[in-house]
Amino acid sequence: MKRTLITASIMGALVACITPPPPAASDTPVERHGLITTEGNRIVDENGTPVSLAGPSFFWSTTGWGQEKYYNAEAVDNFASNWNASLVRAAIAADTREGSYLTDPEGNLQRAYTVIDAAIENGIYVIVDWHSHRAENNPEAAMEFFTDIAQRYGDTDNLIYEIYNEPLDTTDWSTTVKPYAETVIGAIREVDPDNLIIVGTQSWSQDVDKAASNPLTGFNNIAYTLHFYAASHKDELRQKARTALDAGLALFVTEWGAVSYDGDGAVDEESVRAWMDFIRANDLSHANWAVSDKDEGASLFKPGTSPTGPWSPEDLTPSGKLFREILRGWQTTQPE
Repeated sequence: MKRTLITASIMGALVACITPPPPAASDTPVERHGLITTEGNRIVDENGTPVSLAGPSFFWSTTGWGQEKYYNAEAVDNFASNWNASLVRAAIAADTREGSYLTDPEGNLQRAYTVIDAAIENGIYVIVDWHSHRAENNPEAAMEFFTDIAQRYGDTDNLIYEIYNEPLDTTDWSTTVKPYAETVIGAIREVDPDNLIIVGTQSWSQDVDKAASNPLTGFNNIAYTLHFYAASHKDELRQKARTALDAGLALFVTEWGAVSYDGDGAVDEESVRAWMDFIRANDLSHANWAVSDKDEGASLFKPGTSPTGPWSPEDLTPSGKLFREILRGWQTTQPE
């Protein structure tokens, strides 16, 4: 009897030694959600649950503009660790001005790599944005850039492509933006078959209703960009978004500001709250403009603020304080 009990005890200890412990709780947004994809007019995680990601957008990455100083790993770490960001957006300058990718590809690529690597290290998502208003004039550069990014990072769940920031109001969706998107998406999909791709829409990514009437076909995991600036854009723009959602388009607010459309002026908190209610109600994700200490209303930081952080409330502009409050209270999944 005693021998049997001893044997059972020993066997129990052996089983305990060889049985793996239960998996640790998922700590990061990417661990929780995995690869995000579109399902109808929603963006969902690997379990099919709608996700609502939130974080800041970096300013133009342009060499020599002064805001490229924020493209560093410490800034990303602070947003992830202290601000509760589940995503960041790298706005890679892609226009003809001196210092953009078109004139300084190496500098801008390195900034993209730095932000992407830091996002992966922190387990958050990263939007890599081709920040241009006339991208259709040089699709070859966009294909070159995104092919490089896809080859380096396309096997990670963190990566999100934004292939055209803001087509102008003079740019037609059907004859210009859509053909450009088809070309660039085709190049990405040759390398990366499944990560989310977000497509800009005409009129500074506001006319999502026009894209809804003639959507892209033949590609998987495609969402459409919606941008707003709260002091200028209100329910009329939300109605365009409702039209697109009702037509089955998945939307992603890759850029929004608390101020006027020119990036300046006073914070319109009432309008911001109305937009946040709309975003929550429709399971949208969003990135706030901008990680910058430029002396304008949309900047998160006051002039002279450290590019690496950590940042105190005294470092923040009114827009920065409001966004930090929203972000720290945001949930990466919506409550039941």
